[in-house]
Amino acid sequence: MSETTSGNAAGRAAEEMPQDLAPDVADSLADDLAADASDDVAADAAGEAGAATAGHRQFTVPEDLAGSRVDAGLARLMDISRSQAATLIAEGNVTSNAQRVGKSLKLTLGTVLDVVVPDRRDPLEIVEEVVDDLLILLDDDEFVVIDKPVGVAAHPSPGWVGPTVVGGLAGLGYRISTSGAPERAGIVHRLDVGTSGVMVVAKTENAYTVLKRAFKERTVDKVYHAVVQGLPDPLAGTIDAPIGRHPGHDWRFAVIEDGRDSVTHYEVLEAFGKASLVEVHLETGRTHQIRVHFAALRHPCAGDLTYGADPRLAATLGLTRQWLHARELSFDHPRTGERVTVASEYPQDLKYALEVLESGDA
Repeated sequence: MSETTSGNAAGRAAEEMPQDLAPDVADSLADDLAADASDDVAADAAGEAGAATAGHRQFTVPEDLAGSRVDAGLARLMDISRSQAATLIAEGNVTSNAQRVGKSLKLTLGTVLDVVVPDRRDPLEIVEEVVDDLLILLDDDEFVVIDKPVGVAAHPSPGWVGPTVVGGLAGLGYRISTSGAPERAGIVHRLDVGTSGVMVVAKTENAYTVLKRAFKERTVDKVYHAVVQGLPDPLAGTIDAPIGRHPGHDWRFAVIEDGRDSVTHYEVLEAFGKASLVEVHLETGRTHQIRVHFAALRHPCAGDLTYGADPRLAATLGLTRQWLHARELSFDHPRTGERVTVASEYPQDLKYALEVLESGDA
């Protein structure tokens, strides 16, 4: 499928998708560009998001805008995009005669619009904070390996206002200086917001260069554990199916004919009847790859409602996100060349779900 990669597209996708998917999809939009242009897209999206100056403003509808919809007219009056105007209206920041207006209302000559533009922070700003449950698994002069908790994005991006790995490391006192966009300092790979587990971040320019190349050349071993619904057949195999943006939902992905090559190797570790624990080795690293591939086999990750998981089973297992964990990461040390392997234990929510399955109560 053809892919649109622009700041406006990233902004629209972030507005429409579930908030927990926003950083994953914004990142994917950027990755669709050539490497030297991806950061420009993020900057354009950030600039558009903050174009309207914060404060209170008042406008009187002129003759040439009479009959226009409020969102279209307000966009022209404020010199902002129509989607930005619609956001202001939806937030209740646009009133007339002390009454909130709807975006489809037709403007009349002389109508006075009162607009409150909230003070929005730069979506690419790094917020230094101590992130709960973000643990350091290995601290090396060249890199740091962390245990990323669920609900944390790798780095700031348009559409995401939650905690990030970059901000969390800064909150712990790490000062990472590498090339590339400042908000992505040290980031050589990512995990979905809703996925927990082991992740490596470069601390030096040498590590950044070497590890980026290692991920690109697929010399890094990435091992995930997932609980998928039902029992995959065969019990061990390879899913080789191209993945691209879903033709009907920009914020979802799907197996499509002209997608990017995507290869997932798996083996069932334990079967529980309604679900199975599988070990997954990724040969490629597409956005949502494991989730999309198992959903295509009609064995979605338990709890992954975005990709068709049974909400009743999710509730029984106490899951509010997909059962998917980055279990182990192996790579060559960027300076010595020695193989480094780091593993992560299951977090409490995933442990609980496994216990329910093992007890036979699911």
